Amino acid sequence: MSPSPAPPAGSRVLVRMAKWRDRPHWSFAAVALGSDVHGDWLGLPAGTSMTRPGASYVAPTDQVVLVPAAAPDAERAWVTTFHGEGGPLQAYVDITTPPVWDGTTLHAVDLDLDVLRGLTGRVWVDDEDEFAEHRVTLGYPPELCELAVASCARVRAIVEAGHAPYDGSARAWLARL
Repeated sequence: MSPSPAPPAGSRVLVRMAKWRDRPHWSFAAVALGSDVHGDWLGLPAGTSMTRPGASYVAPTDQVVLVPAAAPDAERAWVTTFHGEGGPLQAYVDITTPPVWDGTTLHAVDLDLDVLRGLTGRVWVDDEDEFAEHRVTLGYPPELCELAVASCARVRAIVEAGHAPYDGSARAWLARL
């Protein structure tokens, strides 16, 4: 699959997350909202259904997803979901392989680690146990583990410091939705 640019604003898109070795994970439809210096913004209105094998989730509030802008892989191994007012979190960052557009479908491999910012502003890393287990049971290569750990530490520092795009930048995109 050769990478392509993000679809134009207003396009319907599909987000397909996988687990290592191309195992299906979360999948959901969204609308392309546009792009800025941080990357491509996707909108998910409240009520959007997200599915994965054995589970489903319905977004309780509007959400926007940020796909990182072009940069070296080490700086873009993540995908962030910002929750609208009333959501369970402010931000949920999936540590992933660098996301790739293929037409109107976004692909990334979820590498288990997540950086979360709660409603009080507290930041923490989730699923470290799952990452440790999958390193062994799924045979993550050393370079993939290094990418995931480095990306997680980098993103956590940015989220904790409240630097863009974790500085309220998502509110304007939520308003567009």
